[in-house]
Amino acid sequence: MSRASHSDVPVGSQQCPEWVPKMSQMGPGDVPGGSQQYLDGVLVTSRAAMFRSGPDNVSSGSRKCLEWVSTMSRAGPGEISDRFRKFFKWVPKMSLVGPNNVSGEVPNISLAGLKNVSGGFRRCPRQVLKMSWADSGDVLGKSQRCPGRVPTMSQVSLQTVNMPGNKYNCSPVTPRTRVERLLRERELRKSNRSFQSSEEARDGNKEAEILVNDSCLPENNNLGLPSEEEFLKGAAAARAFLGDGCQRQDGRPSKQRLLVVANRLPVSAIRRGEDSWQLEMSVGGLVSALLGLKEFDAQWIGWAGVNVPDEVGQRALTNALAEKRCIPIFLDEEMVHQYYNGYCNNILWPLFHYLGIPQEDRLATTRSFQSQFDAYKKANQMFAEVVKQHYKEGDVVWCHDYHLMFLPKYLKEYNNKMKVGWFLHTPFPSSEIHRMLPSRSELLRSVLAADLVGFHTYDYARHFVSACTRILGLEGTHEGVEDQGKLTRVAAFPIGIDYERFIRALELPQVQNHMKELRQRFAGRKVMLGVDRLDMIKGIPQKILAFEKFLEENPHWRDRVVLLQIAVPTRTDVPEYQKLTSQVHEIVGRINGKFGTLTAVPIHHLDRSLDFHALCALYAITDVALVTSLRDGMNLVSYEFVSCQASNKGVLILSEFAGAAQSLGAGAILVNPWNVTEVAASISYALDMPDDEREKRHQHNFKHVTTHTSQEWAATFVSELNDTIVEAQLRTRQVPPLLPTEVAIDRYMKSSNRLLILGFNSTLTEPVDALGRNGQLKEMELKLHPDIKAPLKKLCDDPKTTIVVLSGSGRIVLDDNFGEYNMWLAAEHGMFLRHTKGEWMTTMPENLCMDWVDSVKHVFEYFTERTPRSHFELRETSLVWNYKYADVEFGRLQARDMLQHLWTGPISNASVDVVRGGRSVEVRAVGVTKGAAIDRILGEIVHHKGMNSPIDCVLCIGHFLAKDEDVYTFFEPELPCESPPPARAMVANHIKTSVPNTLASQSGPRASRLKKQRSLSTLEKKETNPGSAIALQPALQDRMPLHEGASVLDLKGDNYFSCAVGRKRSNARYLLGSADTVVSLLKELGH
Repeated sequence: MSRASHSDVPVGSQQCPEWVPKMSQMGPGDVPGGSQQYLDGVLVTSRAAMFRSGPDNVSSGSRKCLEWVSTMSRAGPGEISDRFRKFFKWVPKMSLVGPNNVSGEVPNISLAGLKNVSGGFRRCPRQVLKMSWADSGDVLGKSQRCPGRVPTMSQVSLQTVNMPGNKYNCSPVTPRTRVERLLRERELRKSNRSFQSSEEARDGNKEAEILVNDSCLPENNNLGLPSEEEFLKGAAAARAFLGDGCQRQDGRPSKQRLLVVANRLPVSAIRRGEDSWQLEMSVGGLVSALLGLKEFDAQWIGWAGVNVPDEVGQRALTNALAEKRCIPIFLDEEMVHQYYNGYCNNILWPLFHYLGIPQEDRLATTRSFQSQFDAYKKANQMFAEVVKQHYKEGDVVWCHDYHLMFLPKYLKEYNNKMKVGWFLHTPFPSSEIHRMLPSRSELLRSVLAADLVGFHTYDYARHFVSACTRILGLEGTHEGVEDQGKLTRVAAFPIGIDYERFIRALELPQVQNHMKELRQRFAGRKVMLGVDRLDMIKGIPQKILAFEKFLEENPHWRDRVVLLQIAVPTRTDVPEYQKLTSQVHEIVGRINGKFGTLTAVPIHHLDRSLDFHALCALYAITDVALVTSLRDGMNLVSYEFVSCQASNKGVLILSEFAGAAQSLGAGAILVNPWNVTEVAASISYALDMPDDEREKRHQHNFKHVTTHTSQEWAATFVSELNDTIVEAQLRTRQVPPLLPTEVAIDRYMKSSNRLLILGFNSTLTEPVDALGRNGQLKEMELKLHPDIKAPLKKLCDDPKTTIVVLSGSGRIVLDDNFGEYNMWLAAEHGMFLRHTKGEWMTTMPENLCMDWVDSVKHVFEYFTERTPRSHFELRETSLVWNYKYADVEFGRLQARDMLQHLWTGPISNASVDVVRGGRSVEVRAVGVTKGAAIDRILGEIVHHKGMNSPIDCVLCIGHFLAKDEDVYTFFEPELPCESPPPARAMVANHIKTSVPNTLASQSGPRASRLKKQRSLSTLEKKETNPGSAIALQPALQDRMPLHEGASVLDLKGDNYFSCAVGRKRSNARYLLGSADTVVSLLKELGH
């Protein structure tokens, strides 16, 4: 009872808070008179904690409850009222947990306080136990419904700091990282599948039995116990939240909907009449994986594989497929020819398997790359339209394979909050191969629109991240790819198979008979098996040549081994495949003629597929399986072979270029299929392998196949996708919203004294294509945007507007670009300042030490010489080394090495700051930031213009480094308390940035100068060094344009707009997309 926190105790019990913590330590004679009345309220409040007491503390039988009461309150039986006895008899029944039903971890992770549970839930401890991982914000009401994702929600609210199981007092069983959460969910999925049916059958009755059959409850409800109606409402709400088969409170199905979008539907459709169709479900890894997702309501969207031109046939096929939970997309023959046969199979598939791309011999025809690419995008758009028609809020959309690389982009354009995952079932090539593709950048950016991108192996994921960094110039991390503040998570998810299907098949009579026939047919000979599509990437010629090499080097095996090669024909109308078929037949005929006899041949080659039962029989009697793929996404033949080898313990020879090698490499013999000699030696080793080694290798592979099933693969991907969405929501809360342009323009127009603070680089400069030929030269030149000159001049000539360009560039660069404009220029982060055609003034302290410049310059020169396409800029008060156009990985390594040299040498004792940019390193004098300079700049501007009224509108726009973003928060203390920044209002309390508060607290003198009693003093100009700059010094008070004590700023309402250029996490209130967006805004302001 004493576990209840002070905030959890009802009002009636808070009259004696100091007595409540001591209550459990008092004996019967120690309880103060009159305090007994508080027990009612305390017990009701803390019943969410009482049921957590271990089973040893709760005795069976209603009369023995007094022992438990005595243990908790130290009060004798004589001190317990009748109402307590009745209450305690009800608590054990209400919890519905007995000693055998409570796991060891439940008491540690249960909800900590009653305030975290809404009305219906607080009267249902059984449901509280189930929802013990949910945050208070996740439980109350129905704002966040995510079935199956309860374990990944926040642990507990901050109100429950002192309770066990929260993130401040975390037990070892509480999941704290993504890996722990996923492992916990995996166990939960297993248990849910085991008990789901029985749980659904009994959940509807148990809650009602608690109250209906309990005769010990009092007739009135003075204890705050739930009525039957309230209790059932709480139970129903809990079941809806957990998604255990009941309806949600809004009437929607409890299971989360999963829209699986693939090129082909898992059905074969045959038209039997004008409005009649025969459907046959396909069986494959993806189909079985989705059938195993019991927690989701899955629907499949794709092409049916047939051309249906008439509306009657389309309508009939749609209705027939609806019964199979499939939604068709109708593509005409021309679209299939260009999109599927053309771009997908003729360009993407060969490139992804390292076969290169075909030579383009004609332009502006259906065979050209551009026409096929246009058809590819159009087909993806058609898929997106169908998804939009069937999408409902909260659905998960899972896109599959290289056919639909544009689909994530189109879906996110329709609804940015849509949960989208994309998975590639083929290899992804290295960046050097992918960069051959003419549409390389568009495809990568479209895939990056997804929330989660999945591959079969880590190698493919690494290649994708490398392509994004080297081709798109984006930042790759260990989690994925970051682009303008958005992180696309990239991970490996090795697919599996439904191994139980193969094990069950081996027990069928027809399979047993087939196995018997095969053993009799190949008695006395070792059986080797190859099952492949007749494709260039499967390495069938290399396999057969290696077998020939083995027979040449091991003549004693020629009559004792046979190779059964099943080659399933595919794309028989393509000349390259016809040539491959002829080549394989030629090699097989030559080897059989060379090593065969009248009664036996070493190779049995079949150009056709086998039915499932025959294939299982072949797997079961095989001694050595040969998989020699030259490139393969996964190759599940190896998994199928292992599943059928429970009794035979055959050996698997597996190509290291197959994705399965990453999973089965320890139990298989890995080979390079291009090395014929190595494969031949591996065949010999496999045939002579000792039994104990065969057993160990098989057990390793079999354990992996049986634990990493297709169902687990699908469940893990969807679970990770949901987890990624939660993390992305937390991350994007730090990304400001887009600037409300109309609001900003309206307030700008209504103001009378405006201040525009603009950055220069990437804000007012000409757009640079990072991949273009002249991109580096343009960026180094820093030329003004061609479309901004006219609107900028118009704004500069407006007497109501003052413009300041605040840049890190030197004075010469700013003079070259803004010499003719009526504006203020602040160079090198505000260290130098001048007005139109005036002399440069310096804000540097007189005692500023710059002795470190020469030594840092030598270091920068050294690394520039050794880092191709890097450059450094020597300024008057700082140095900048930029490696944006260098190789990403090499540049990052060089930057790391440079920092070590700097900190251990030139700047070890210097008063400098080292500022890391995205791909730059800057060394500047300590304390130099744009925010620190704006105060001095603002004072000089006010006195120079002789202002008679304060500034009533400020617009600050720039693409600044993180250290210089204090300029955004400089004006925050000037804003009215009732006008919080919109970006901050969107952020959750535990993610609120501390920058404004920090500035407000640490910049008290500045805030007081600007807002309260700041006296406007003029500044006189005083020469320091002839020909260089002029120092700013205070002058006489009699030159004040405003009366003494007047405020420089008067930002009433919300007339301050700080905007970061480019989507990124920032301290700014808003963001603008690019320099082009800045140009458009300035044009509007100049009208």
